[in-house]
Amino acid sequence: MSTPQIVLSDPVHLRAEIRAGRFDGPTAGQGGDALQANLVILGADDAIDFLRFCQMNPRPCPLLAVGEAGDPGLPLLGRGIDLRHDVPRYRVWRDGELDEEPTDIAGLWRSDMVSFALGCSFSFEDALCSAGIPVRHQQAGRNVPMYRTSIATRPAGRFSGPLVVSMRPMSAAAAIEAVRICDRFALAHGAPVHLGDPAQIGITDIMRPDYGDVPVVAPGDIPVFWACGVTPQAAIAAARPALAITHAPGHMLVTDIPSARADRILMGPGDLAK
Repeated sequence: MSTPQIVLSDPVHLRAEIRAGRFDGPTAGQGGDALQANLVILGADDAIDFLRFCQMNPRPCPLLAVGEAGDPGLPLLGRGIDLRHDVPRYRVWRDGELDEEPTDIAGLWRSDMVSFALGCSFSFEDALCSAGIPVRHQQAGRNVPMYRTSIATRPAGRFSGPLVVSMRPMSAAAAIEAVRICDRFALAHGAPVHLGDPAQIGITDIMRPDYGDVPVVAPGDIPVFWACGVTPQAAIAAARPALAITHAPGHMLVTDIPSARADRILMGPGDLAK
């Protein structure tokens, strides 16, 4: 069980608190406007197929950075990042089965491990809040609700599985504005993939999410669904690699990159100093 967390707006300070074991909760609303990232770590034998899976499914798996084999750093995303320590909670998968959820993976690190950082929808929540759109799981201090859908991803090698989505309930007017805002965040899953009736994408009950916490739904809200970076975890369960490490749903790597500038920095010329 995660302990209550204060809001830390500086990503460097937040990662230091995580590394020191003083922060272990969901990162929604943390790090200010910093780009947040999903994490997948695989052995080199599985890395090529997973890279192809990301390329085939860019909406749920927007690729931010790929690490060098054996290197726990991702210097493109932040100075001093160490993936063995800087995520509040991890998931360890053995032969496709969830084995444990540690807060540090230094003891599991191997010289052949390749790290993948993927965009996260938490990165646009600061923009939603700035536009006056309530992000109800943040307001309630909860993790975002996430669901497996009936929509299939495009397979690549051993990796395949259902699209996973995150959901944020809001008014219809707010949903229209959210589409406009989130379309600018291509590296954070972009615009929603579905609005309204959950049954149309295979979700039978939004009050029973597959991951995260039960949603807070206000009168008049409609459910709005975004592609989610937990999608690779469903693919890992299907591919059954001997060892895989991911973030725990909602517990992200918080980078040094401002979300509003992420496309320019990561998809074209530029660096953190510009």
